[in-house]
Amino acid sequence: MSGGSSSAPASGNSFSSAGNGGGMTVEECENYIQGSLRSPTVKFLREHLEKSGCNIPPNFIKAVNCNQRMSGGYVRGEGIVVCSNHLTIPDEVNQVVIHELIHAYDDCRAANLDWTNCAHHACSEIRAGHLSGDCHYKRELLRGYVKIRGHEQDCVRRRVMKSLASNPYCSQAAAKDAMEAVWDTCYNDTKPFDRAP
Repeated sequence: MSGGSSSAPASGNSFSSAGNGGGMTVEECENYIQGSLRSPTVKFLREHLEKSGCNIPPNFIKAVNCNQRMSGGYVRGEGIVVCSNHLTIPDEVNQVVIHELIHAYDDCRAANLDWTNCAHHACSEIRAGHLSGDCHYKRELLRGYVKIRGHEQDCVRRRVMKSLASNPYCSQAAAKDAMEAVWDTCYNDTKPFDRAP
């Protein structure tokens, strides 16, 4: 999931402070976010955001209840939201934080990144899916996807299409074409990492 304008939630996502739809409470999620901030990968990404000239205020990452079925999102100018009511364990919170920090990094380093452009959005989703560990084979097994070879790229492609489906500027055909057009360049772009973690 990625950012939209500075005044609207990312890609039509809706957040609320109302009741918990299952999952964890906002307070539990906030505690897990604090734990996530101590993880080496999160520290690394935050350092590189700062080095790229993007300030990260203390409330940049916050827990909220989300009306839509999603785990989190990045909103340009506002930060990262983690959907507490759709997450159940600390590892899920950490994964969302890492994934969304990669979107924030992309937004920071690319002066012309346009989240309404399917190719731009697809590129950041490819990078976030590939670099965050979202598609590690153990996570895929837990999701019920069993494949010996090629699971990681299949997973990234599936998750990119799912994220682009929430972008009102991308039809399914446009999303698929955009993903294929930028795949090699974006999949092989591992910045700020030296290689995919």
